[in-house]
Amino acid sequence: MGRAVTVATCALNQWALDFEGNLERIFRSIDIAKSKGARYRLGPELEICGYGCSDHYYESDTLLHSFQVLEKLLESPATQDIICDVGMPVLHRNVRYNCRVIFLNKKILLIRPKISLANGGNYRELRWFTPWSKAKHVEEYFLPRIIQEVTGQETVPFGDAVLATKDTCLGAEICEELWAPNSPHIEMGLDGVEIFTNSSGSHHVLRKAHARVDLVNSATAKNGGIYILANQKGCDGDRLYYDGCAMISMNGETVAQGSQFSLDDVEVLVATLDLEDVRSYRAEISSRNLVASKVNPYPRVKVNFALSCPDDVAVPTCMPIQWRHHSPEEEISLGPACWLWDYLRRSKQAGFLLPLSGGIDSSATACIVYSMCHQVCLAVKNGNADVLADARRIVNDESYIPEDPRELCKRVFTTCYMASENSSQDTCNRAKLLAEQIGSYHINLNIDAAVKAVVGIFSAVTGRNPRFSVYGGSSRESLALQNVQARIRMVLAYLFAQLTLWARGMPGGLLVLGSANVDESLRGYLTKYDCSSADINPIGGISKTDLKNFIQYCIENFQLTALRSIMSAPPTAELEPLVDGQVAQTDETDMGMTYAELSVYGKLRKIAKAGPYSMFCKLINMWKEICTPREVASKVKHFFRMYSVNRHKMTTLTPSYHAENYSPDDNRFDLRPFLYNTSWSWQFRCIDKQVNAL
Repeated sequence: MGRAVTVATCALNQWALDFEGNLERIFRSIDIAKSKGARYRLGPELEICGYGCSDHYYESDTLLHSFQVLEKLLESPATQDIICDVGMPVLHRNVRYNCRVIFLNKKILLIRPKISLANGGNYRELRWFTPWSKAKHVEEYFLPRIIQEVTGQETVPFGDAVLATKDTCLGAEICEELWAPNSPHIEMGLDGVEIFTNSSGSHHVLRKAHARVDLVNSATAKNGGIYILANQKGCDGDRLYYDGCAMISMNGETVAQGSQFSLDDVEVLVATLDLEDVRSYRAEISSRNLVASKVNPYPRVKVNFALSCPDDVAVPTCMPIQWRHHSPEEEISLGPACWLWDYLRRSKQAGFLLPLSGGIDSSATACIVYSMCHQVCLAVKNGNADVLADARRIVNDESYIPEDPRELCKRVFTTCYMASENSSQDTCNRAKLLAEQIGSYHINLNIDAAVKAVVGIFSAVTGRNPRFSVYGGSSRESLALQNVQARIRMVLAYLFAQLTLWARGMPGGLLVLGSANVDESLRGYLTKYDCSSADINPIGGISKTDLKNFIQYCIENFQLTALRSIMSAPPTAELEPLVDGQVAQTDETDMGMTYAELSVYGKLRKIAKAGPYSMFCKLINMWKEICTPREVASKVKHFFRMYSVNRHKMTTLTPSYHAENYSPDDNRFDLRPFLYNTSWSWQFRCIDKQVNAL
């Protein structure tokens, strides 16, 4: 009687439509799983084609190439004597489903379609797939000829079923189904399923990992069982970073934990667990057993295969472990850094260029690149041949071995301080000192000649000379003059990104990094097509508050002492003239609100789904110790006016790392109009009526 089962799960850095690379990584995971004695291997959601294919799912090519990859897997000796569970899209009776294809020894055992589709936030699965709505029902699926020729099967089971091996019973969930209120593992567990599997495409959000871990552990805490979760990892082609965290849990406790952030393309977790521990755990839960005795059974696909060995009494099994969570500052240091590395190597560019202003946001972006260099050197030190090969290709040196993060930074990272007559010497010095400490190739330049040339064209055409407000100009003149400086910096950033390496006698070009934080984007406190316009932005989904905490983390962990003066300086755009040689302009004064207030507005607007009136109602209680209702009303109105006036800027927002659930990203996460009636007359009248009543 076998009792010790050995199972494997993995986190794979798959890439949308990279069928060749995806196949290679799947094979590597299977090889590692088999080498560690696993008899079952689970992979991430849609791992064959990559999760982020978006509208490419409509294309027949995506289905064709997925089946071609499946053919390679089925016919390979590498997949013999292990149950393989892979993800791909499948067209059944002209309906497209997000499926698991489970096979063993050149035979497909079951195709299991996803029941609950993810369709909120960044997810749009209902756009491309249909949920399987026939509970505990199985149909015949007619296999394509290329698969029939390998398996010798004409049809296979398709639907909501479970696998019955010689020693246990397995049931599959797919990502969102774990988060649903009626998760399939509940019914499956009552029907005697002992091993639950979940293939996920779950992305990183700050402070989210514990929620996923708690869900997995709670899935078996009340019902008993073994729960195996696989996840995508890395940047597969868009704004999201999939953060791994593959795990195995039994009876409510974690027994194996994968990394959340790493540069390893393939990570495999293997655990040996005692089925009798599940059975004895369930035996004493009388309420469970009473319900289980009445449950309608699942269709069972019988599998002539065992996950255990007959004589396994002496086989050691895994013990529970304590899950170790990263702090938010560690998450900011690691997640965007891994995302940047994936983007850099997959875009085949030679590095990054960052306009470094000496302020918190651009400094935090620089620190993330420095953290990326740390991760690369650590991965190479730990023997990661893929990272070493990528690093050598990026720096164009086949003998290069990255050992010092500062030295690697010098090769792949260019920073540029773009001074104007409105810039202070303090910010110039801060940028220069930080560049020295992280090792970036640093450029100092002055944009005054370009600004005067552009303004000169306007003056020559119109005969008018716009002036800053401190010199008697109107607010329109002053804002236009500030925007000219900001936009010229964007033009120069791209020029230097394209030609800096050429001027240094080196091949390749650089990706331009933006550094607008999530709060500034929400308020619209940025110039459209200024330095916030870049190729990618690693901090665009992170709040100012979290960035300040991250800067403190970098001071302590990277010994970047230059950040101390950056932390203590008030945030400023430095676009208006200096007064007595000192900065007179500050961000919070310009915005008419603090960054702390902006974070509150952002969370209420997006996460709490509050319009102006609801936000006012919530804030009069939240802020009752510091503001009168009339003051709260004034603040809420000002925020919504500024938000709606500037919403159009979100349509051109640089693709940003998604890290915060109140992101205003207009591309897919936060879908709103960009032409508002900015008077909000009806809404504000409701607020005024309530203020008068109070």
